[in-house]
Amino acid sequence: MKNRYTGIWSLLTVLVMASSCNKFDEINTNPLAASADQVQVDYFINNSIVSSQMDPHIAERVFILYWKTAGRQQAGGGISSGGYNDGWSSDYYSSYMSGWLNAANSAIQVGNDQVAKGTNKLYTKNLVQVARIWRVYLMSELSDNFGPIPVNSFQGTNPEFASVKDVYYHLLAELKDASAKLDLAVVNPDAVKKQDPAFQYDYNKWKRYANSLRMRLAMRLSEIDAVKAKAEFEEAAAGVLLTAADQTFKVTERNGWDALTGVMSREWNAQIMSATYRNLTYNLGGISSTNQVAAGLQASVKPDNYIGLRLQDHFTMKTNDPFAGYWLDGLPNKIDPRAFKAFIIPGDFANANFNSYPSWDNTAKTTARTLTDGTNPIKTIDAKYTWNGVTSGDWGVPGSKNNLRAFNGTMPRTSNEFRTSASSRVFFANWETYFLLAEGAARGWVSPMTAKAAYEAGVKANLDYWGVGAQSTAYLASTDYNNAGTSVSWDHVTEPSATRTMAFKDGITNVDGTVQIKYPDNTIYKSGAVKNDLLTKIITQKFIAQTPWLPLETWSDHRRLGLPFFENPAIENPLVNMPNLTAGNFMTVSVKNFPQRLRYPSGLQNSNAAGYKQAIGFLGGEDGVLTPLWWAKK
Repeated sequence: MKNRYTGIWSLLTVLVMASSCNKFDEINTNPLAASADQVQVDYFINNSIVSSQMDPHIAERVFILYWKTAGRQQAGGGISSGGYNDGWSSDYYSSYMSGWLNAANSAIQVGNDQVAKGTNKLYTKNLVQVARIWRVYLMSELSDNFGPIPVNSFQGTNPEFASVKDVYYHLLAELKDASAKLDLAVVNPDAVKKQDPAFQYDYNKWKRYANSLRMRLAMRLSEIDAVKAKAEFEEAAAGVLLTAADQTFKVTERNGWDALTGVMSREWNAQIMSATYRNLTYNLGGISSTNQVAAGLQASVKPDNYIGLRLQDHFTMKTNDPFAGYWLDGLPNKIDPRAFKAFIIPGDFANANFNSYPSWDNTAKTTARTLTDGTNPIKTIDAKYTWNGVTSGDWGVPGSKNNLRAFNGTMPRTSNEFRTSASSRVFFANWETYFLLAEGAARGWVSPMTAKAAYEAGVKANLDYWGVGAQSTAYLASTDYNNAGTSVSWDHVTEPSATRTMAFKDGITNVDGTVQIKYPDNTIYKSGAVKNDLLTKIITQKFIAQTPWLPLETWSDHRRLGLPFFENPAIENPLVNMPNLTAGNFMTVSVKNFPQRLRYPSGLQNSNAAGYKQAIGFLGGEDGVLTPLWWAKK
């Protein structure tokens, strides 16, 4: 496939000069006069991996406002209601991704040229394969956002676009070939190892990553091209895989404002817990909240089957969120043991991971807010030690009377562990490998593990990541349903009853009552008739495990399968960018109610009119946020 990647020598000097660590300071020649033989391939790889970790400018726009919102790892508007921002997409497509890909391409081009001339190092051939594997990830990221892309990856002018099918077939072939050509006996000098921020050029780990990544991409085709998906999956699964915690592909963050600054670090991004995450973790696993929180919070844990305060004049009812119209004035009786670690309870100021952003005001520590009758305050609610998620969309009149929802101090927000640039951004973890193996085995594909064993290994791996591995035995045995009607236990596939009786208190009169709460019908998966089958369990656990590091994957799984359950946006007023969703059908789930991709940057039509026309032709629909990709559920 070498002929598909033509030269970009005009970019060489620019990319080297822009290297994240000024690597040419270490060369005793003028960087501007450096020949291809003097250029070190690992510098380009370092540049590409480090840069693609995303500096705060593009991380806020893509990772936070696009991916985390579309992937339902946080509450938010914009793309969740069909919106988009051309400036953000243009920056990502043209200013950032093009540079990351060009750096990877340069590593391959320079390395191959050095090998051809006989000027290569003993490890150069392996570096070329590493660059090819990494380029596959970058191209998959780009395609999973926009759809059809140039297979020749931003090389030359006005590149031709390829269909998503051709892109995926090409990426799968690249992974197979590149991983096969890695020589695991090669050992790099320490100085070169330092230039690999992920694996320090441990080629065994790169091979494992390539095979696990190949399984991810193969599984993406499960609903549209099952024969190809199965063949690629089985071949990859037969190789060495990324299965241990120390094999995780991650890049260490650092404080500041550069490519290694944390992707979740911007203070003005509230990163409030979504209703989706709340619904999926609520009651899941049967672990008592009392055993998870500090002594001072235990009195706030509510009885089992208590839904909270009924406030249907102040909370939207035009959504299929099962808790629509209610505010939980305390903590759930039982919850997934990762939830209170991923999102911190409002008012829990003594928690070391409580995040007080933004630093310029006190909103994060302001927990008391008012409800009004539209003009005057009628009730003050203190959200200290409460647990609620927010549904996106248009809240209309109820929202205008509600100062409680979606406020910094009243809602669970992303843990400070991920906000201070002191963690590591995870690109691929061992739990994902296990969940992929579980899904493959559940489909009847050849896998090195049974579906149950892989599923439970994935759950355990992620519980260990969060430091709650001691809960795994009890958690995996639980038959308690979450708000979507799904339980943890692999062997428990009994469907929940249609409704459950829950207690509430009228939020205005304080009168107690009971209500039948319906488990939502996820009508884009098996017509909504199934809530607790094996695939739903796998993807539910995968969603929880991938939060907060892999929102593009939670978005992609939902686009592919319609799993896990995503509630519809609120529709108190029409959503102009989501015309399918109306006040008459908000209880029915449709793929038209969820974002499917990013629109191409407007500048593409001017800079490459022919390529843009090709792309839209391959897309098979309008250049819109709601147009499904080739592999996605239609």
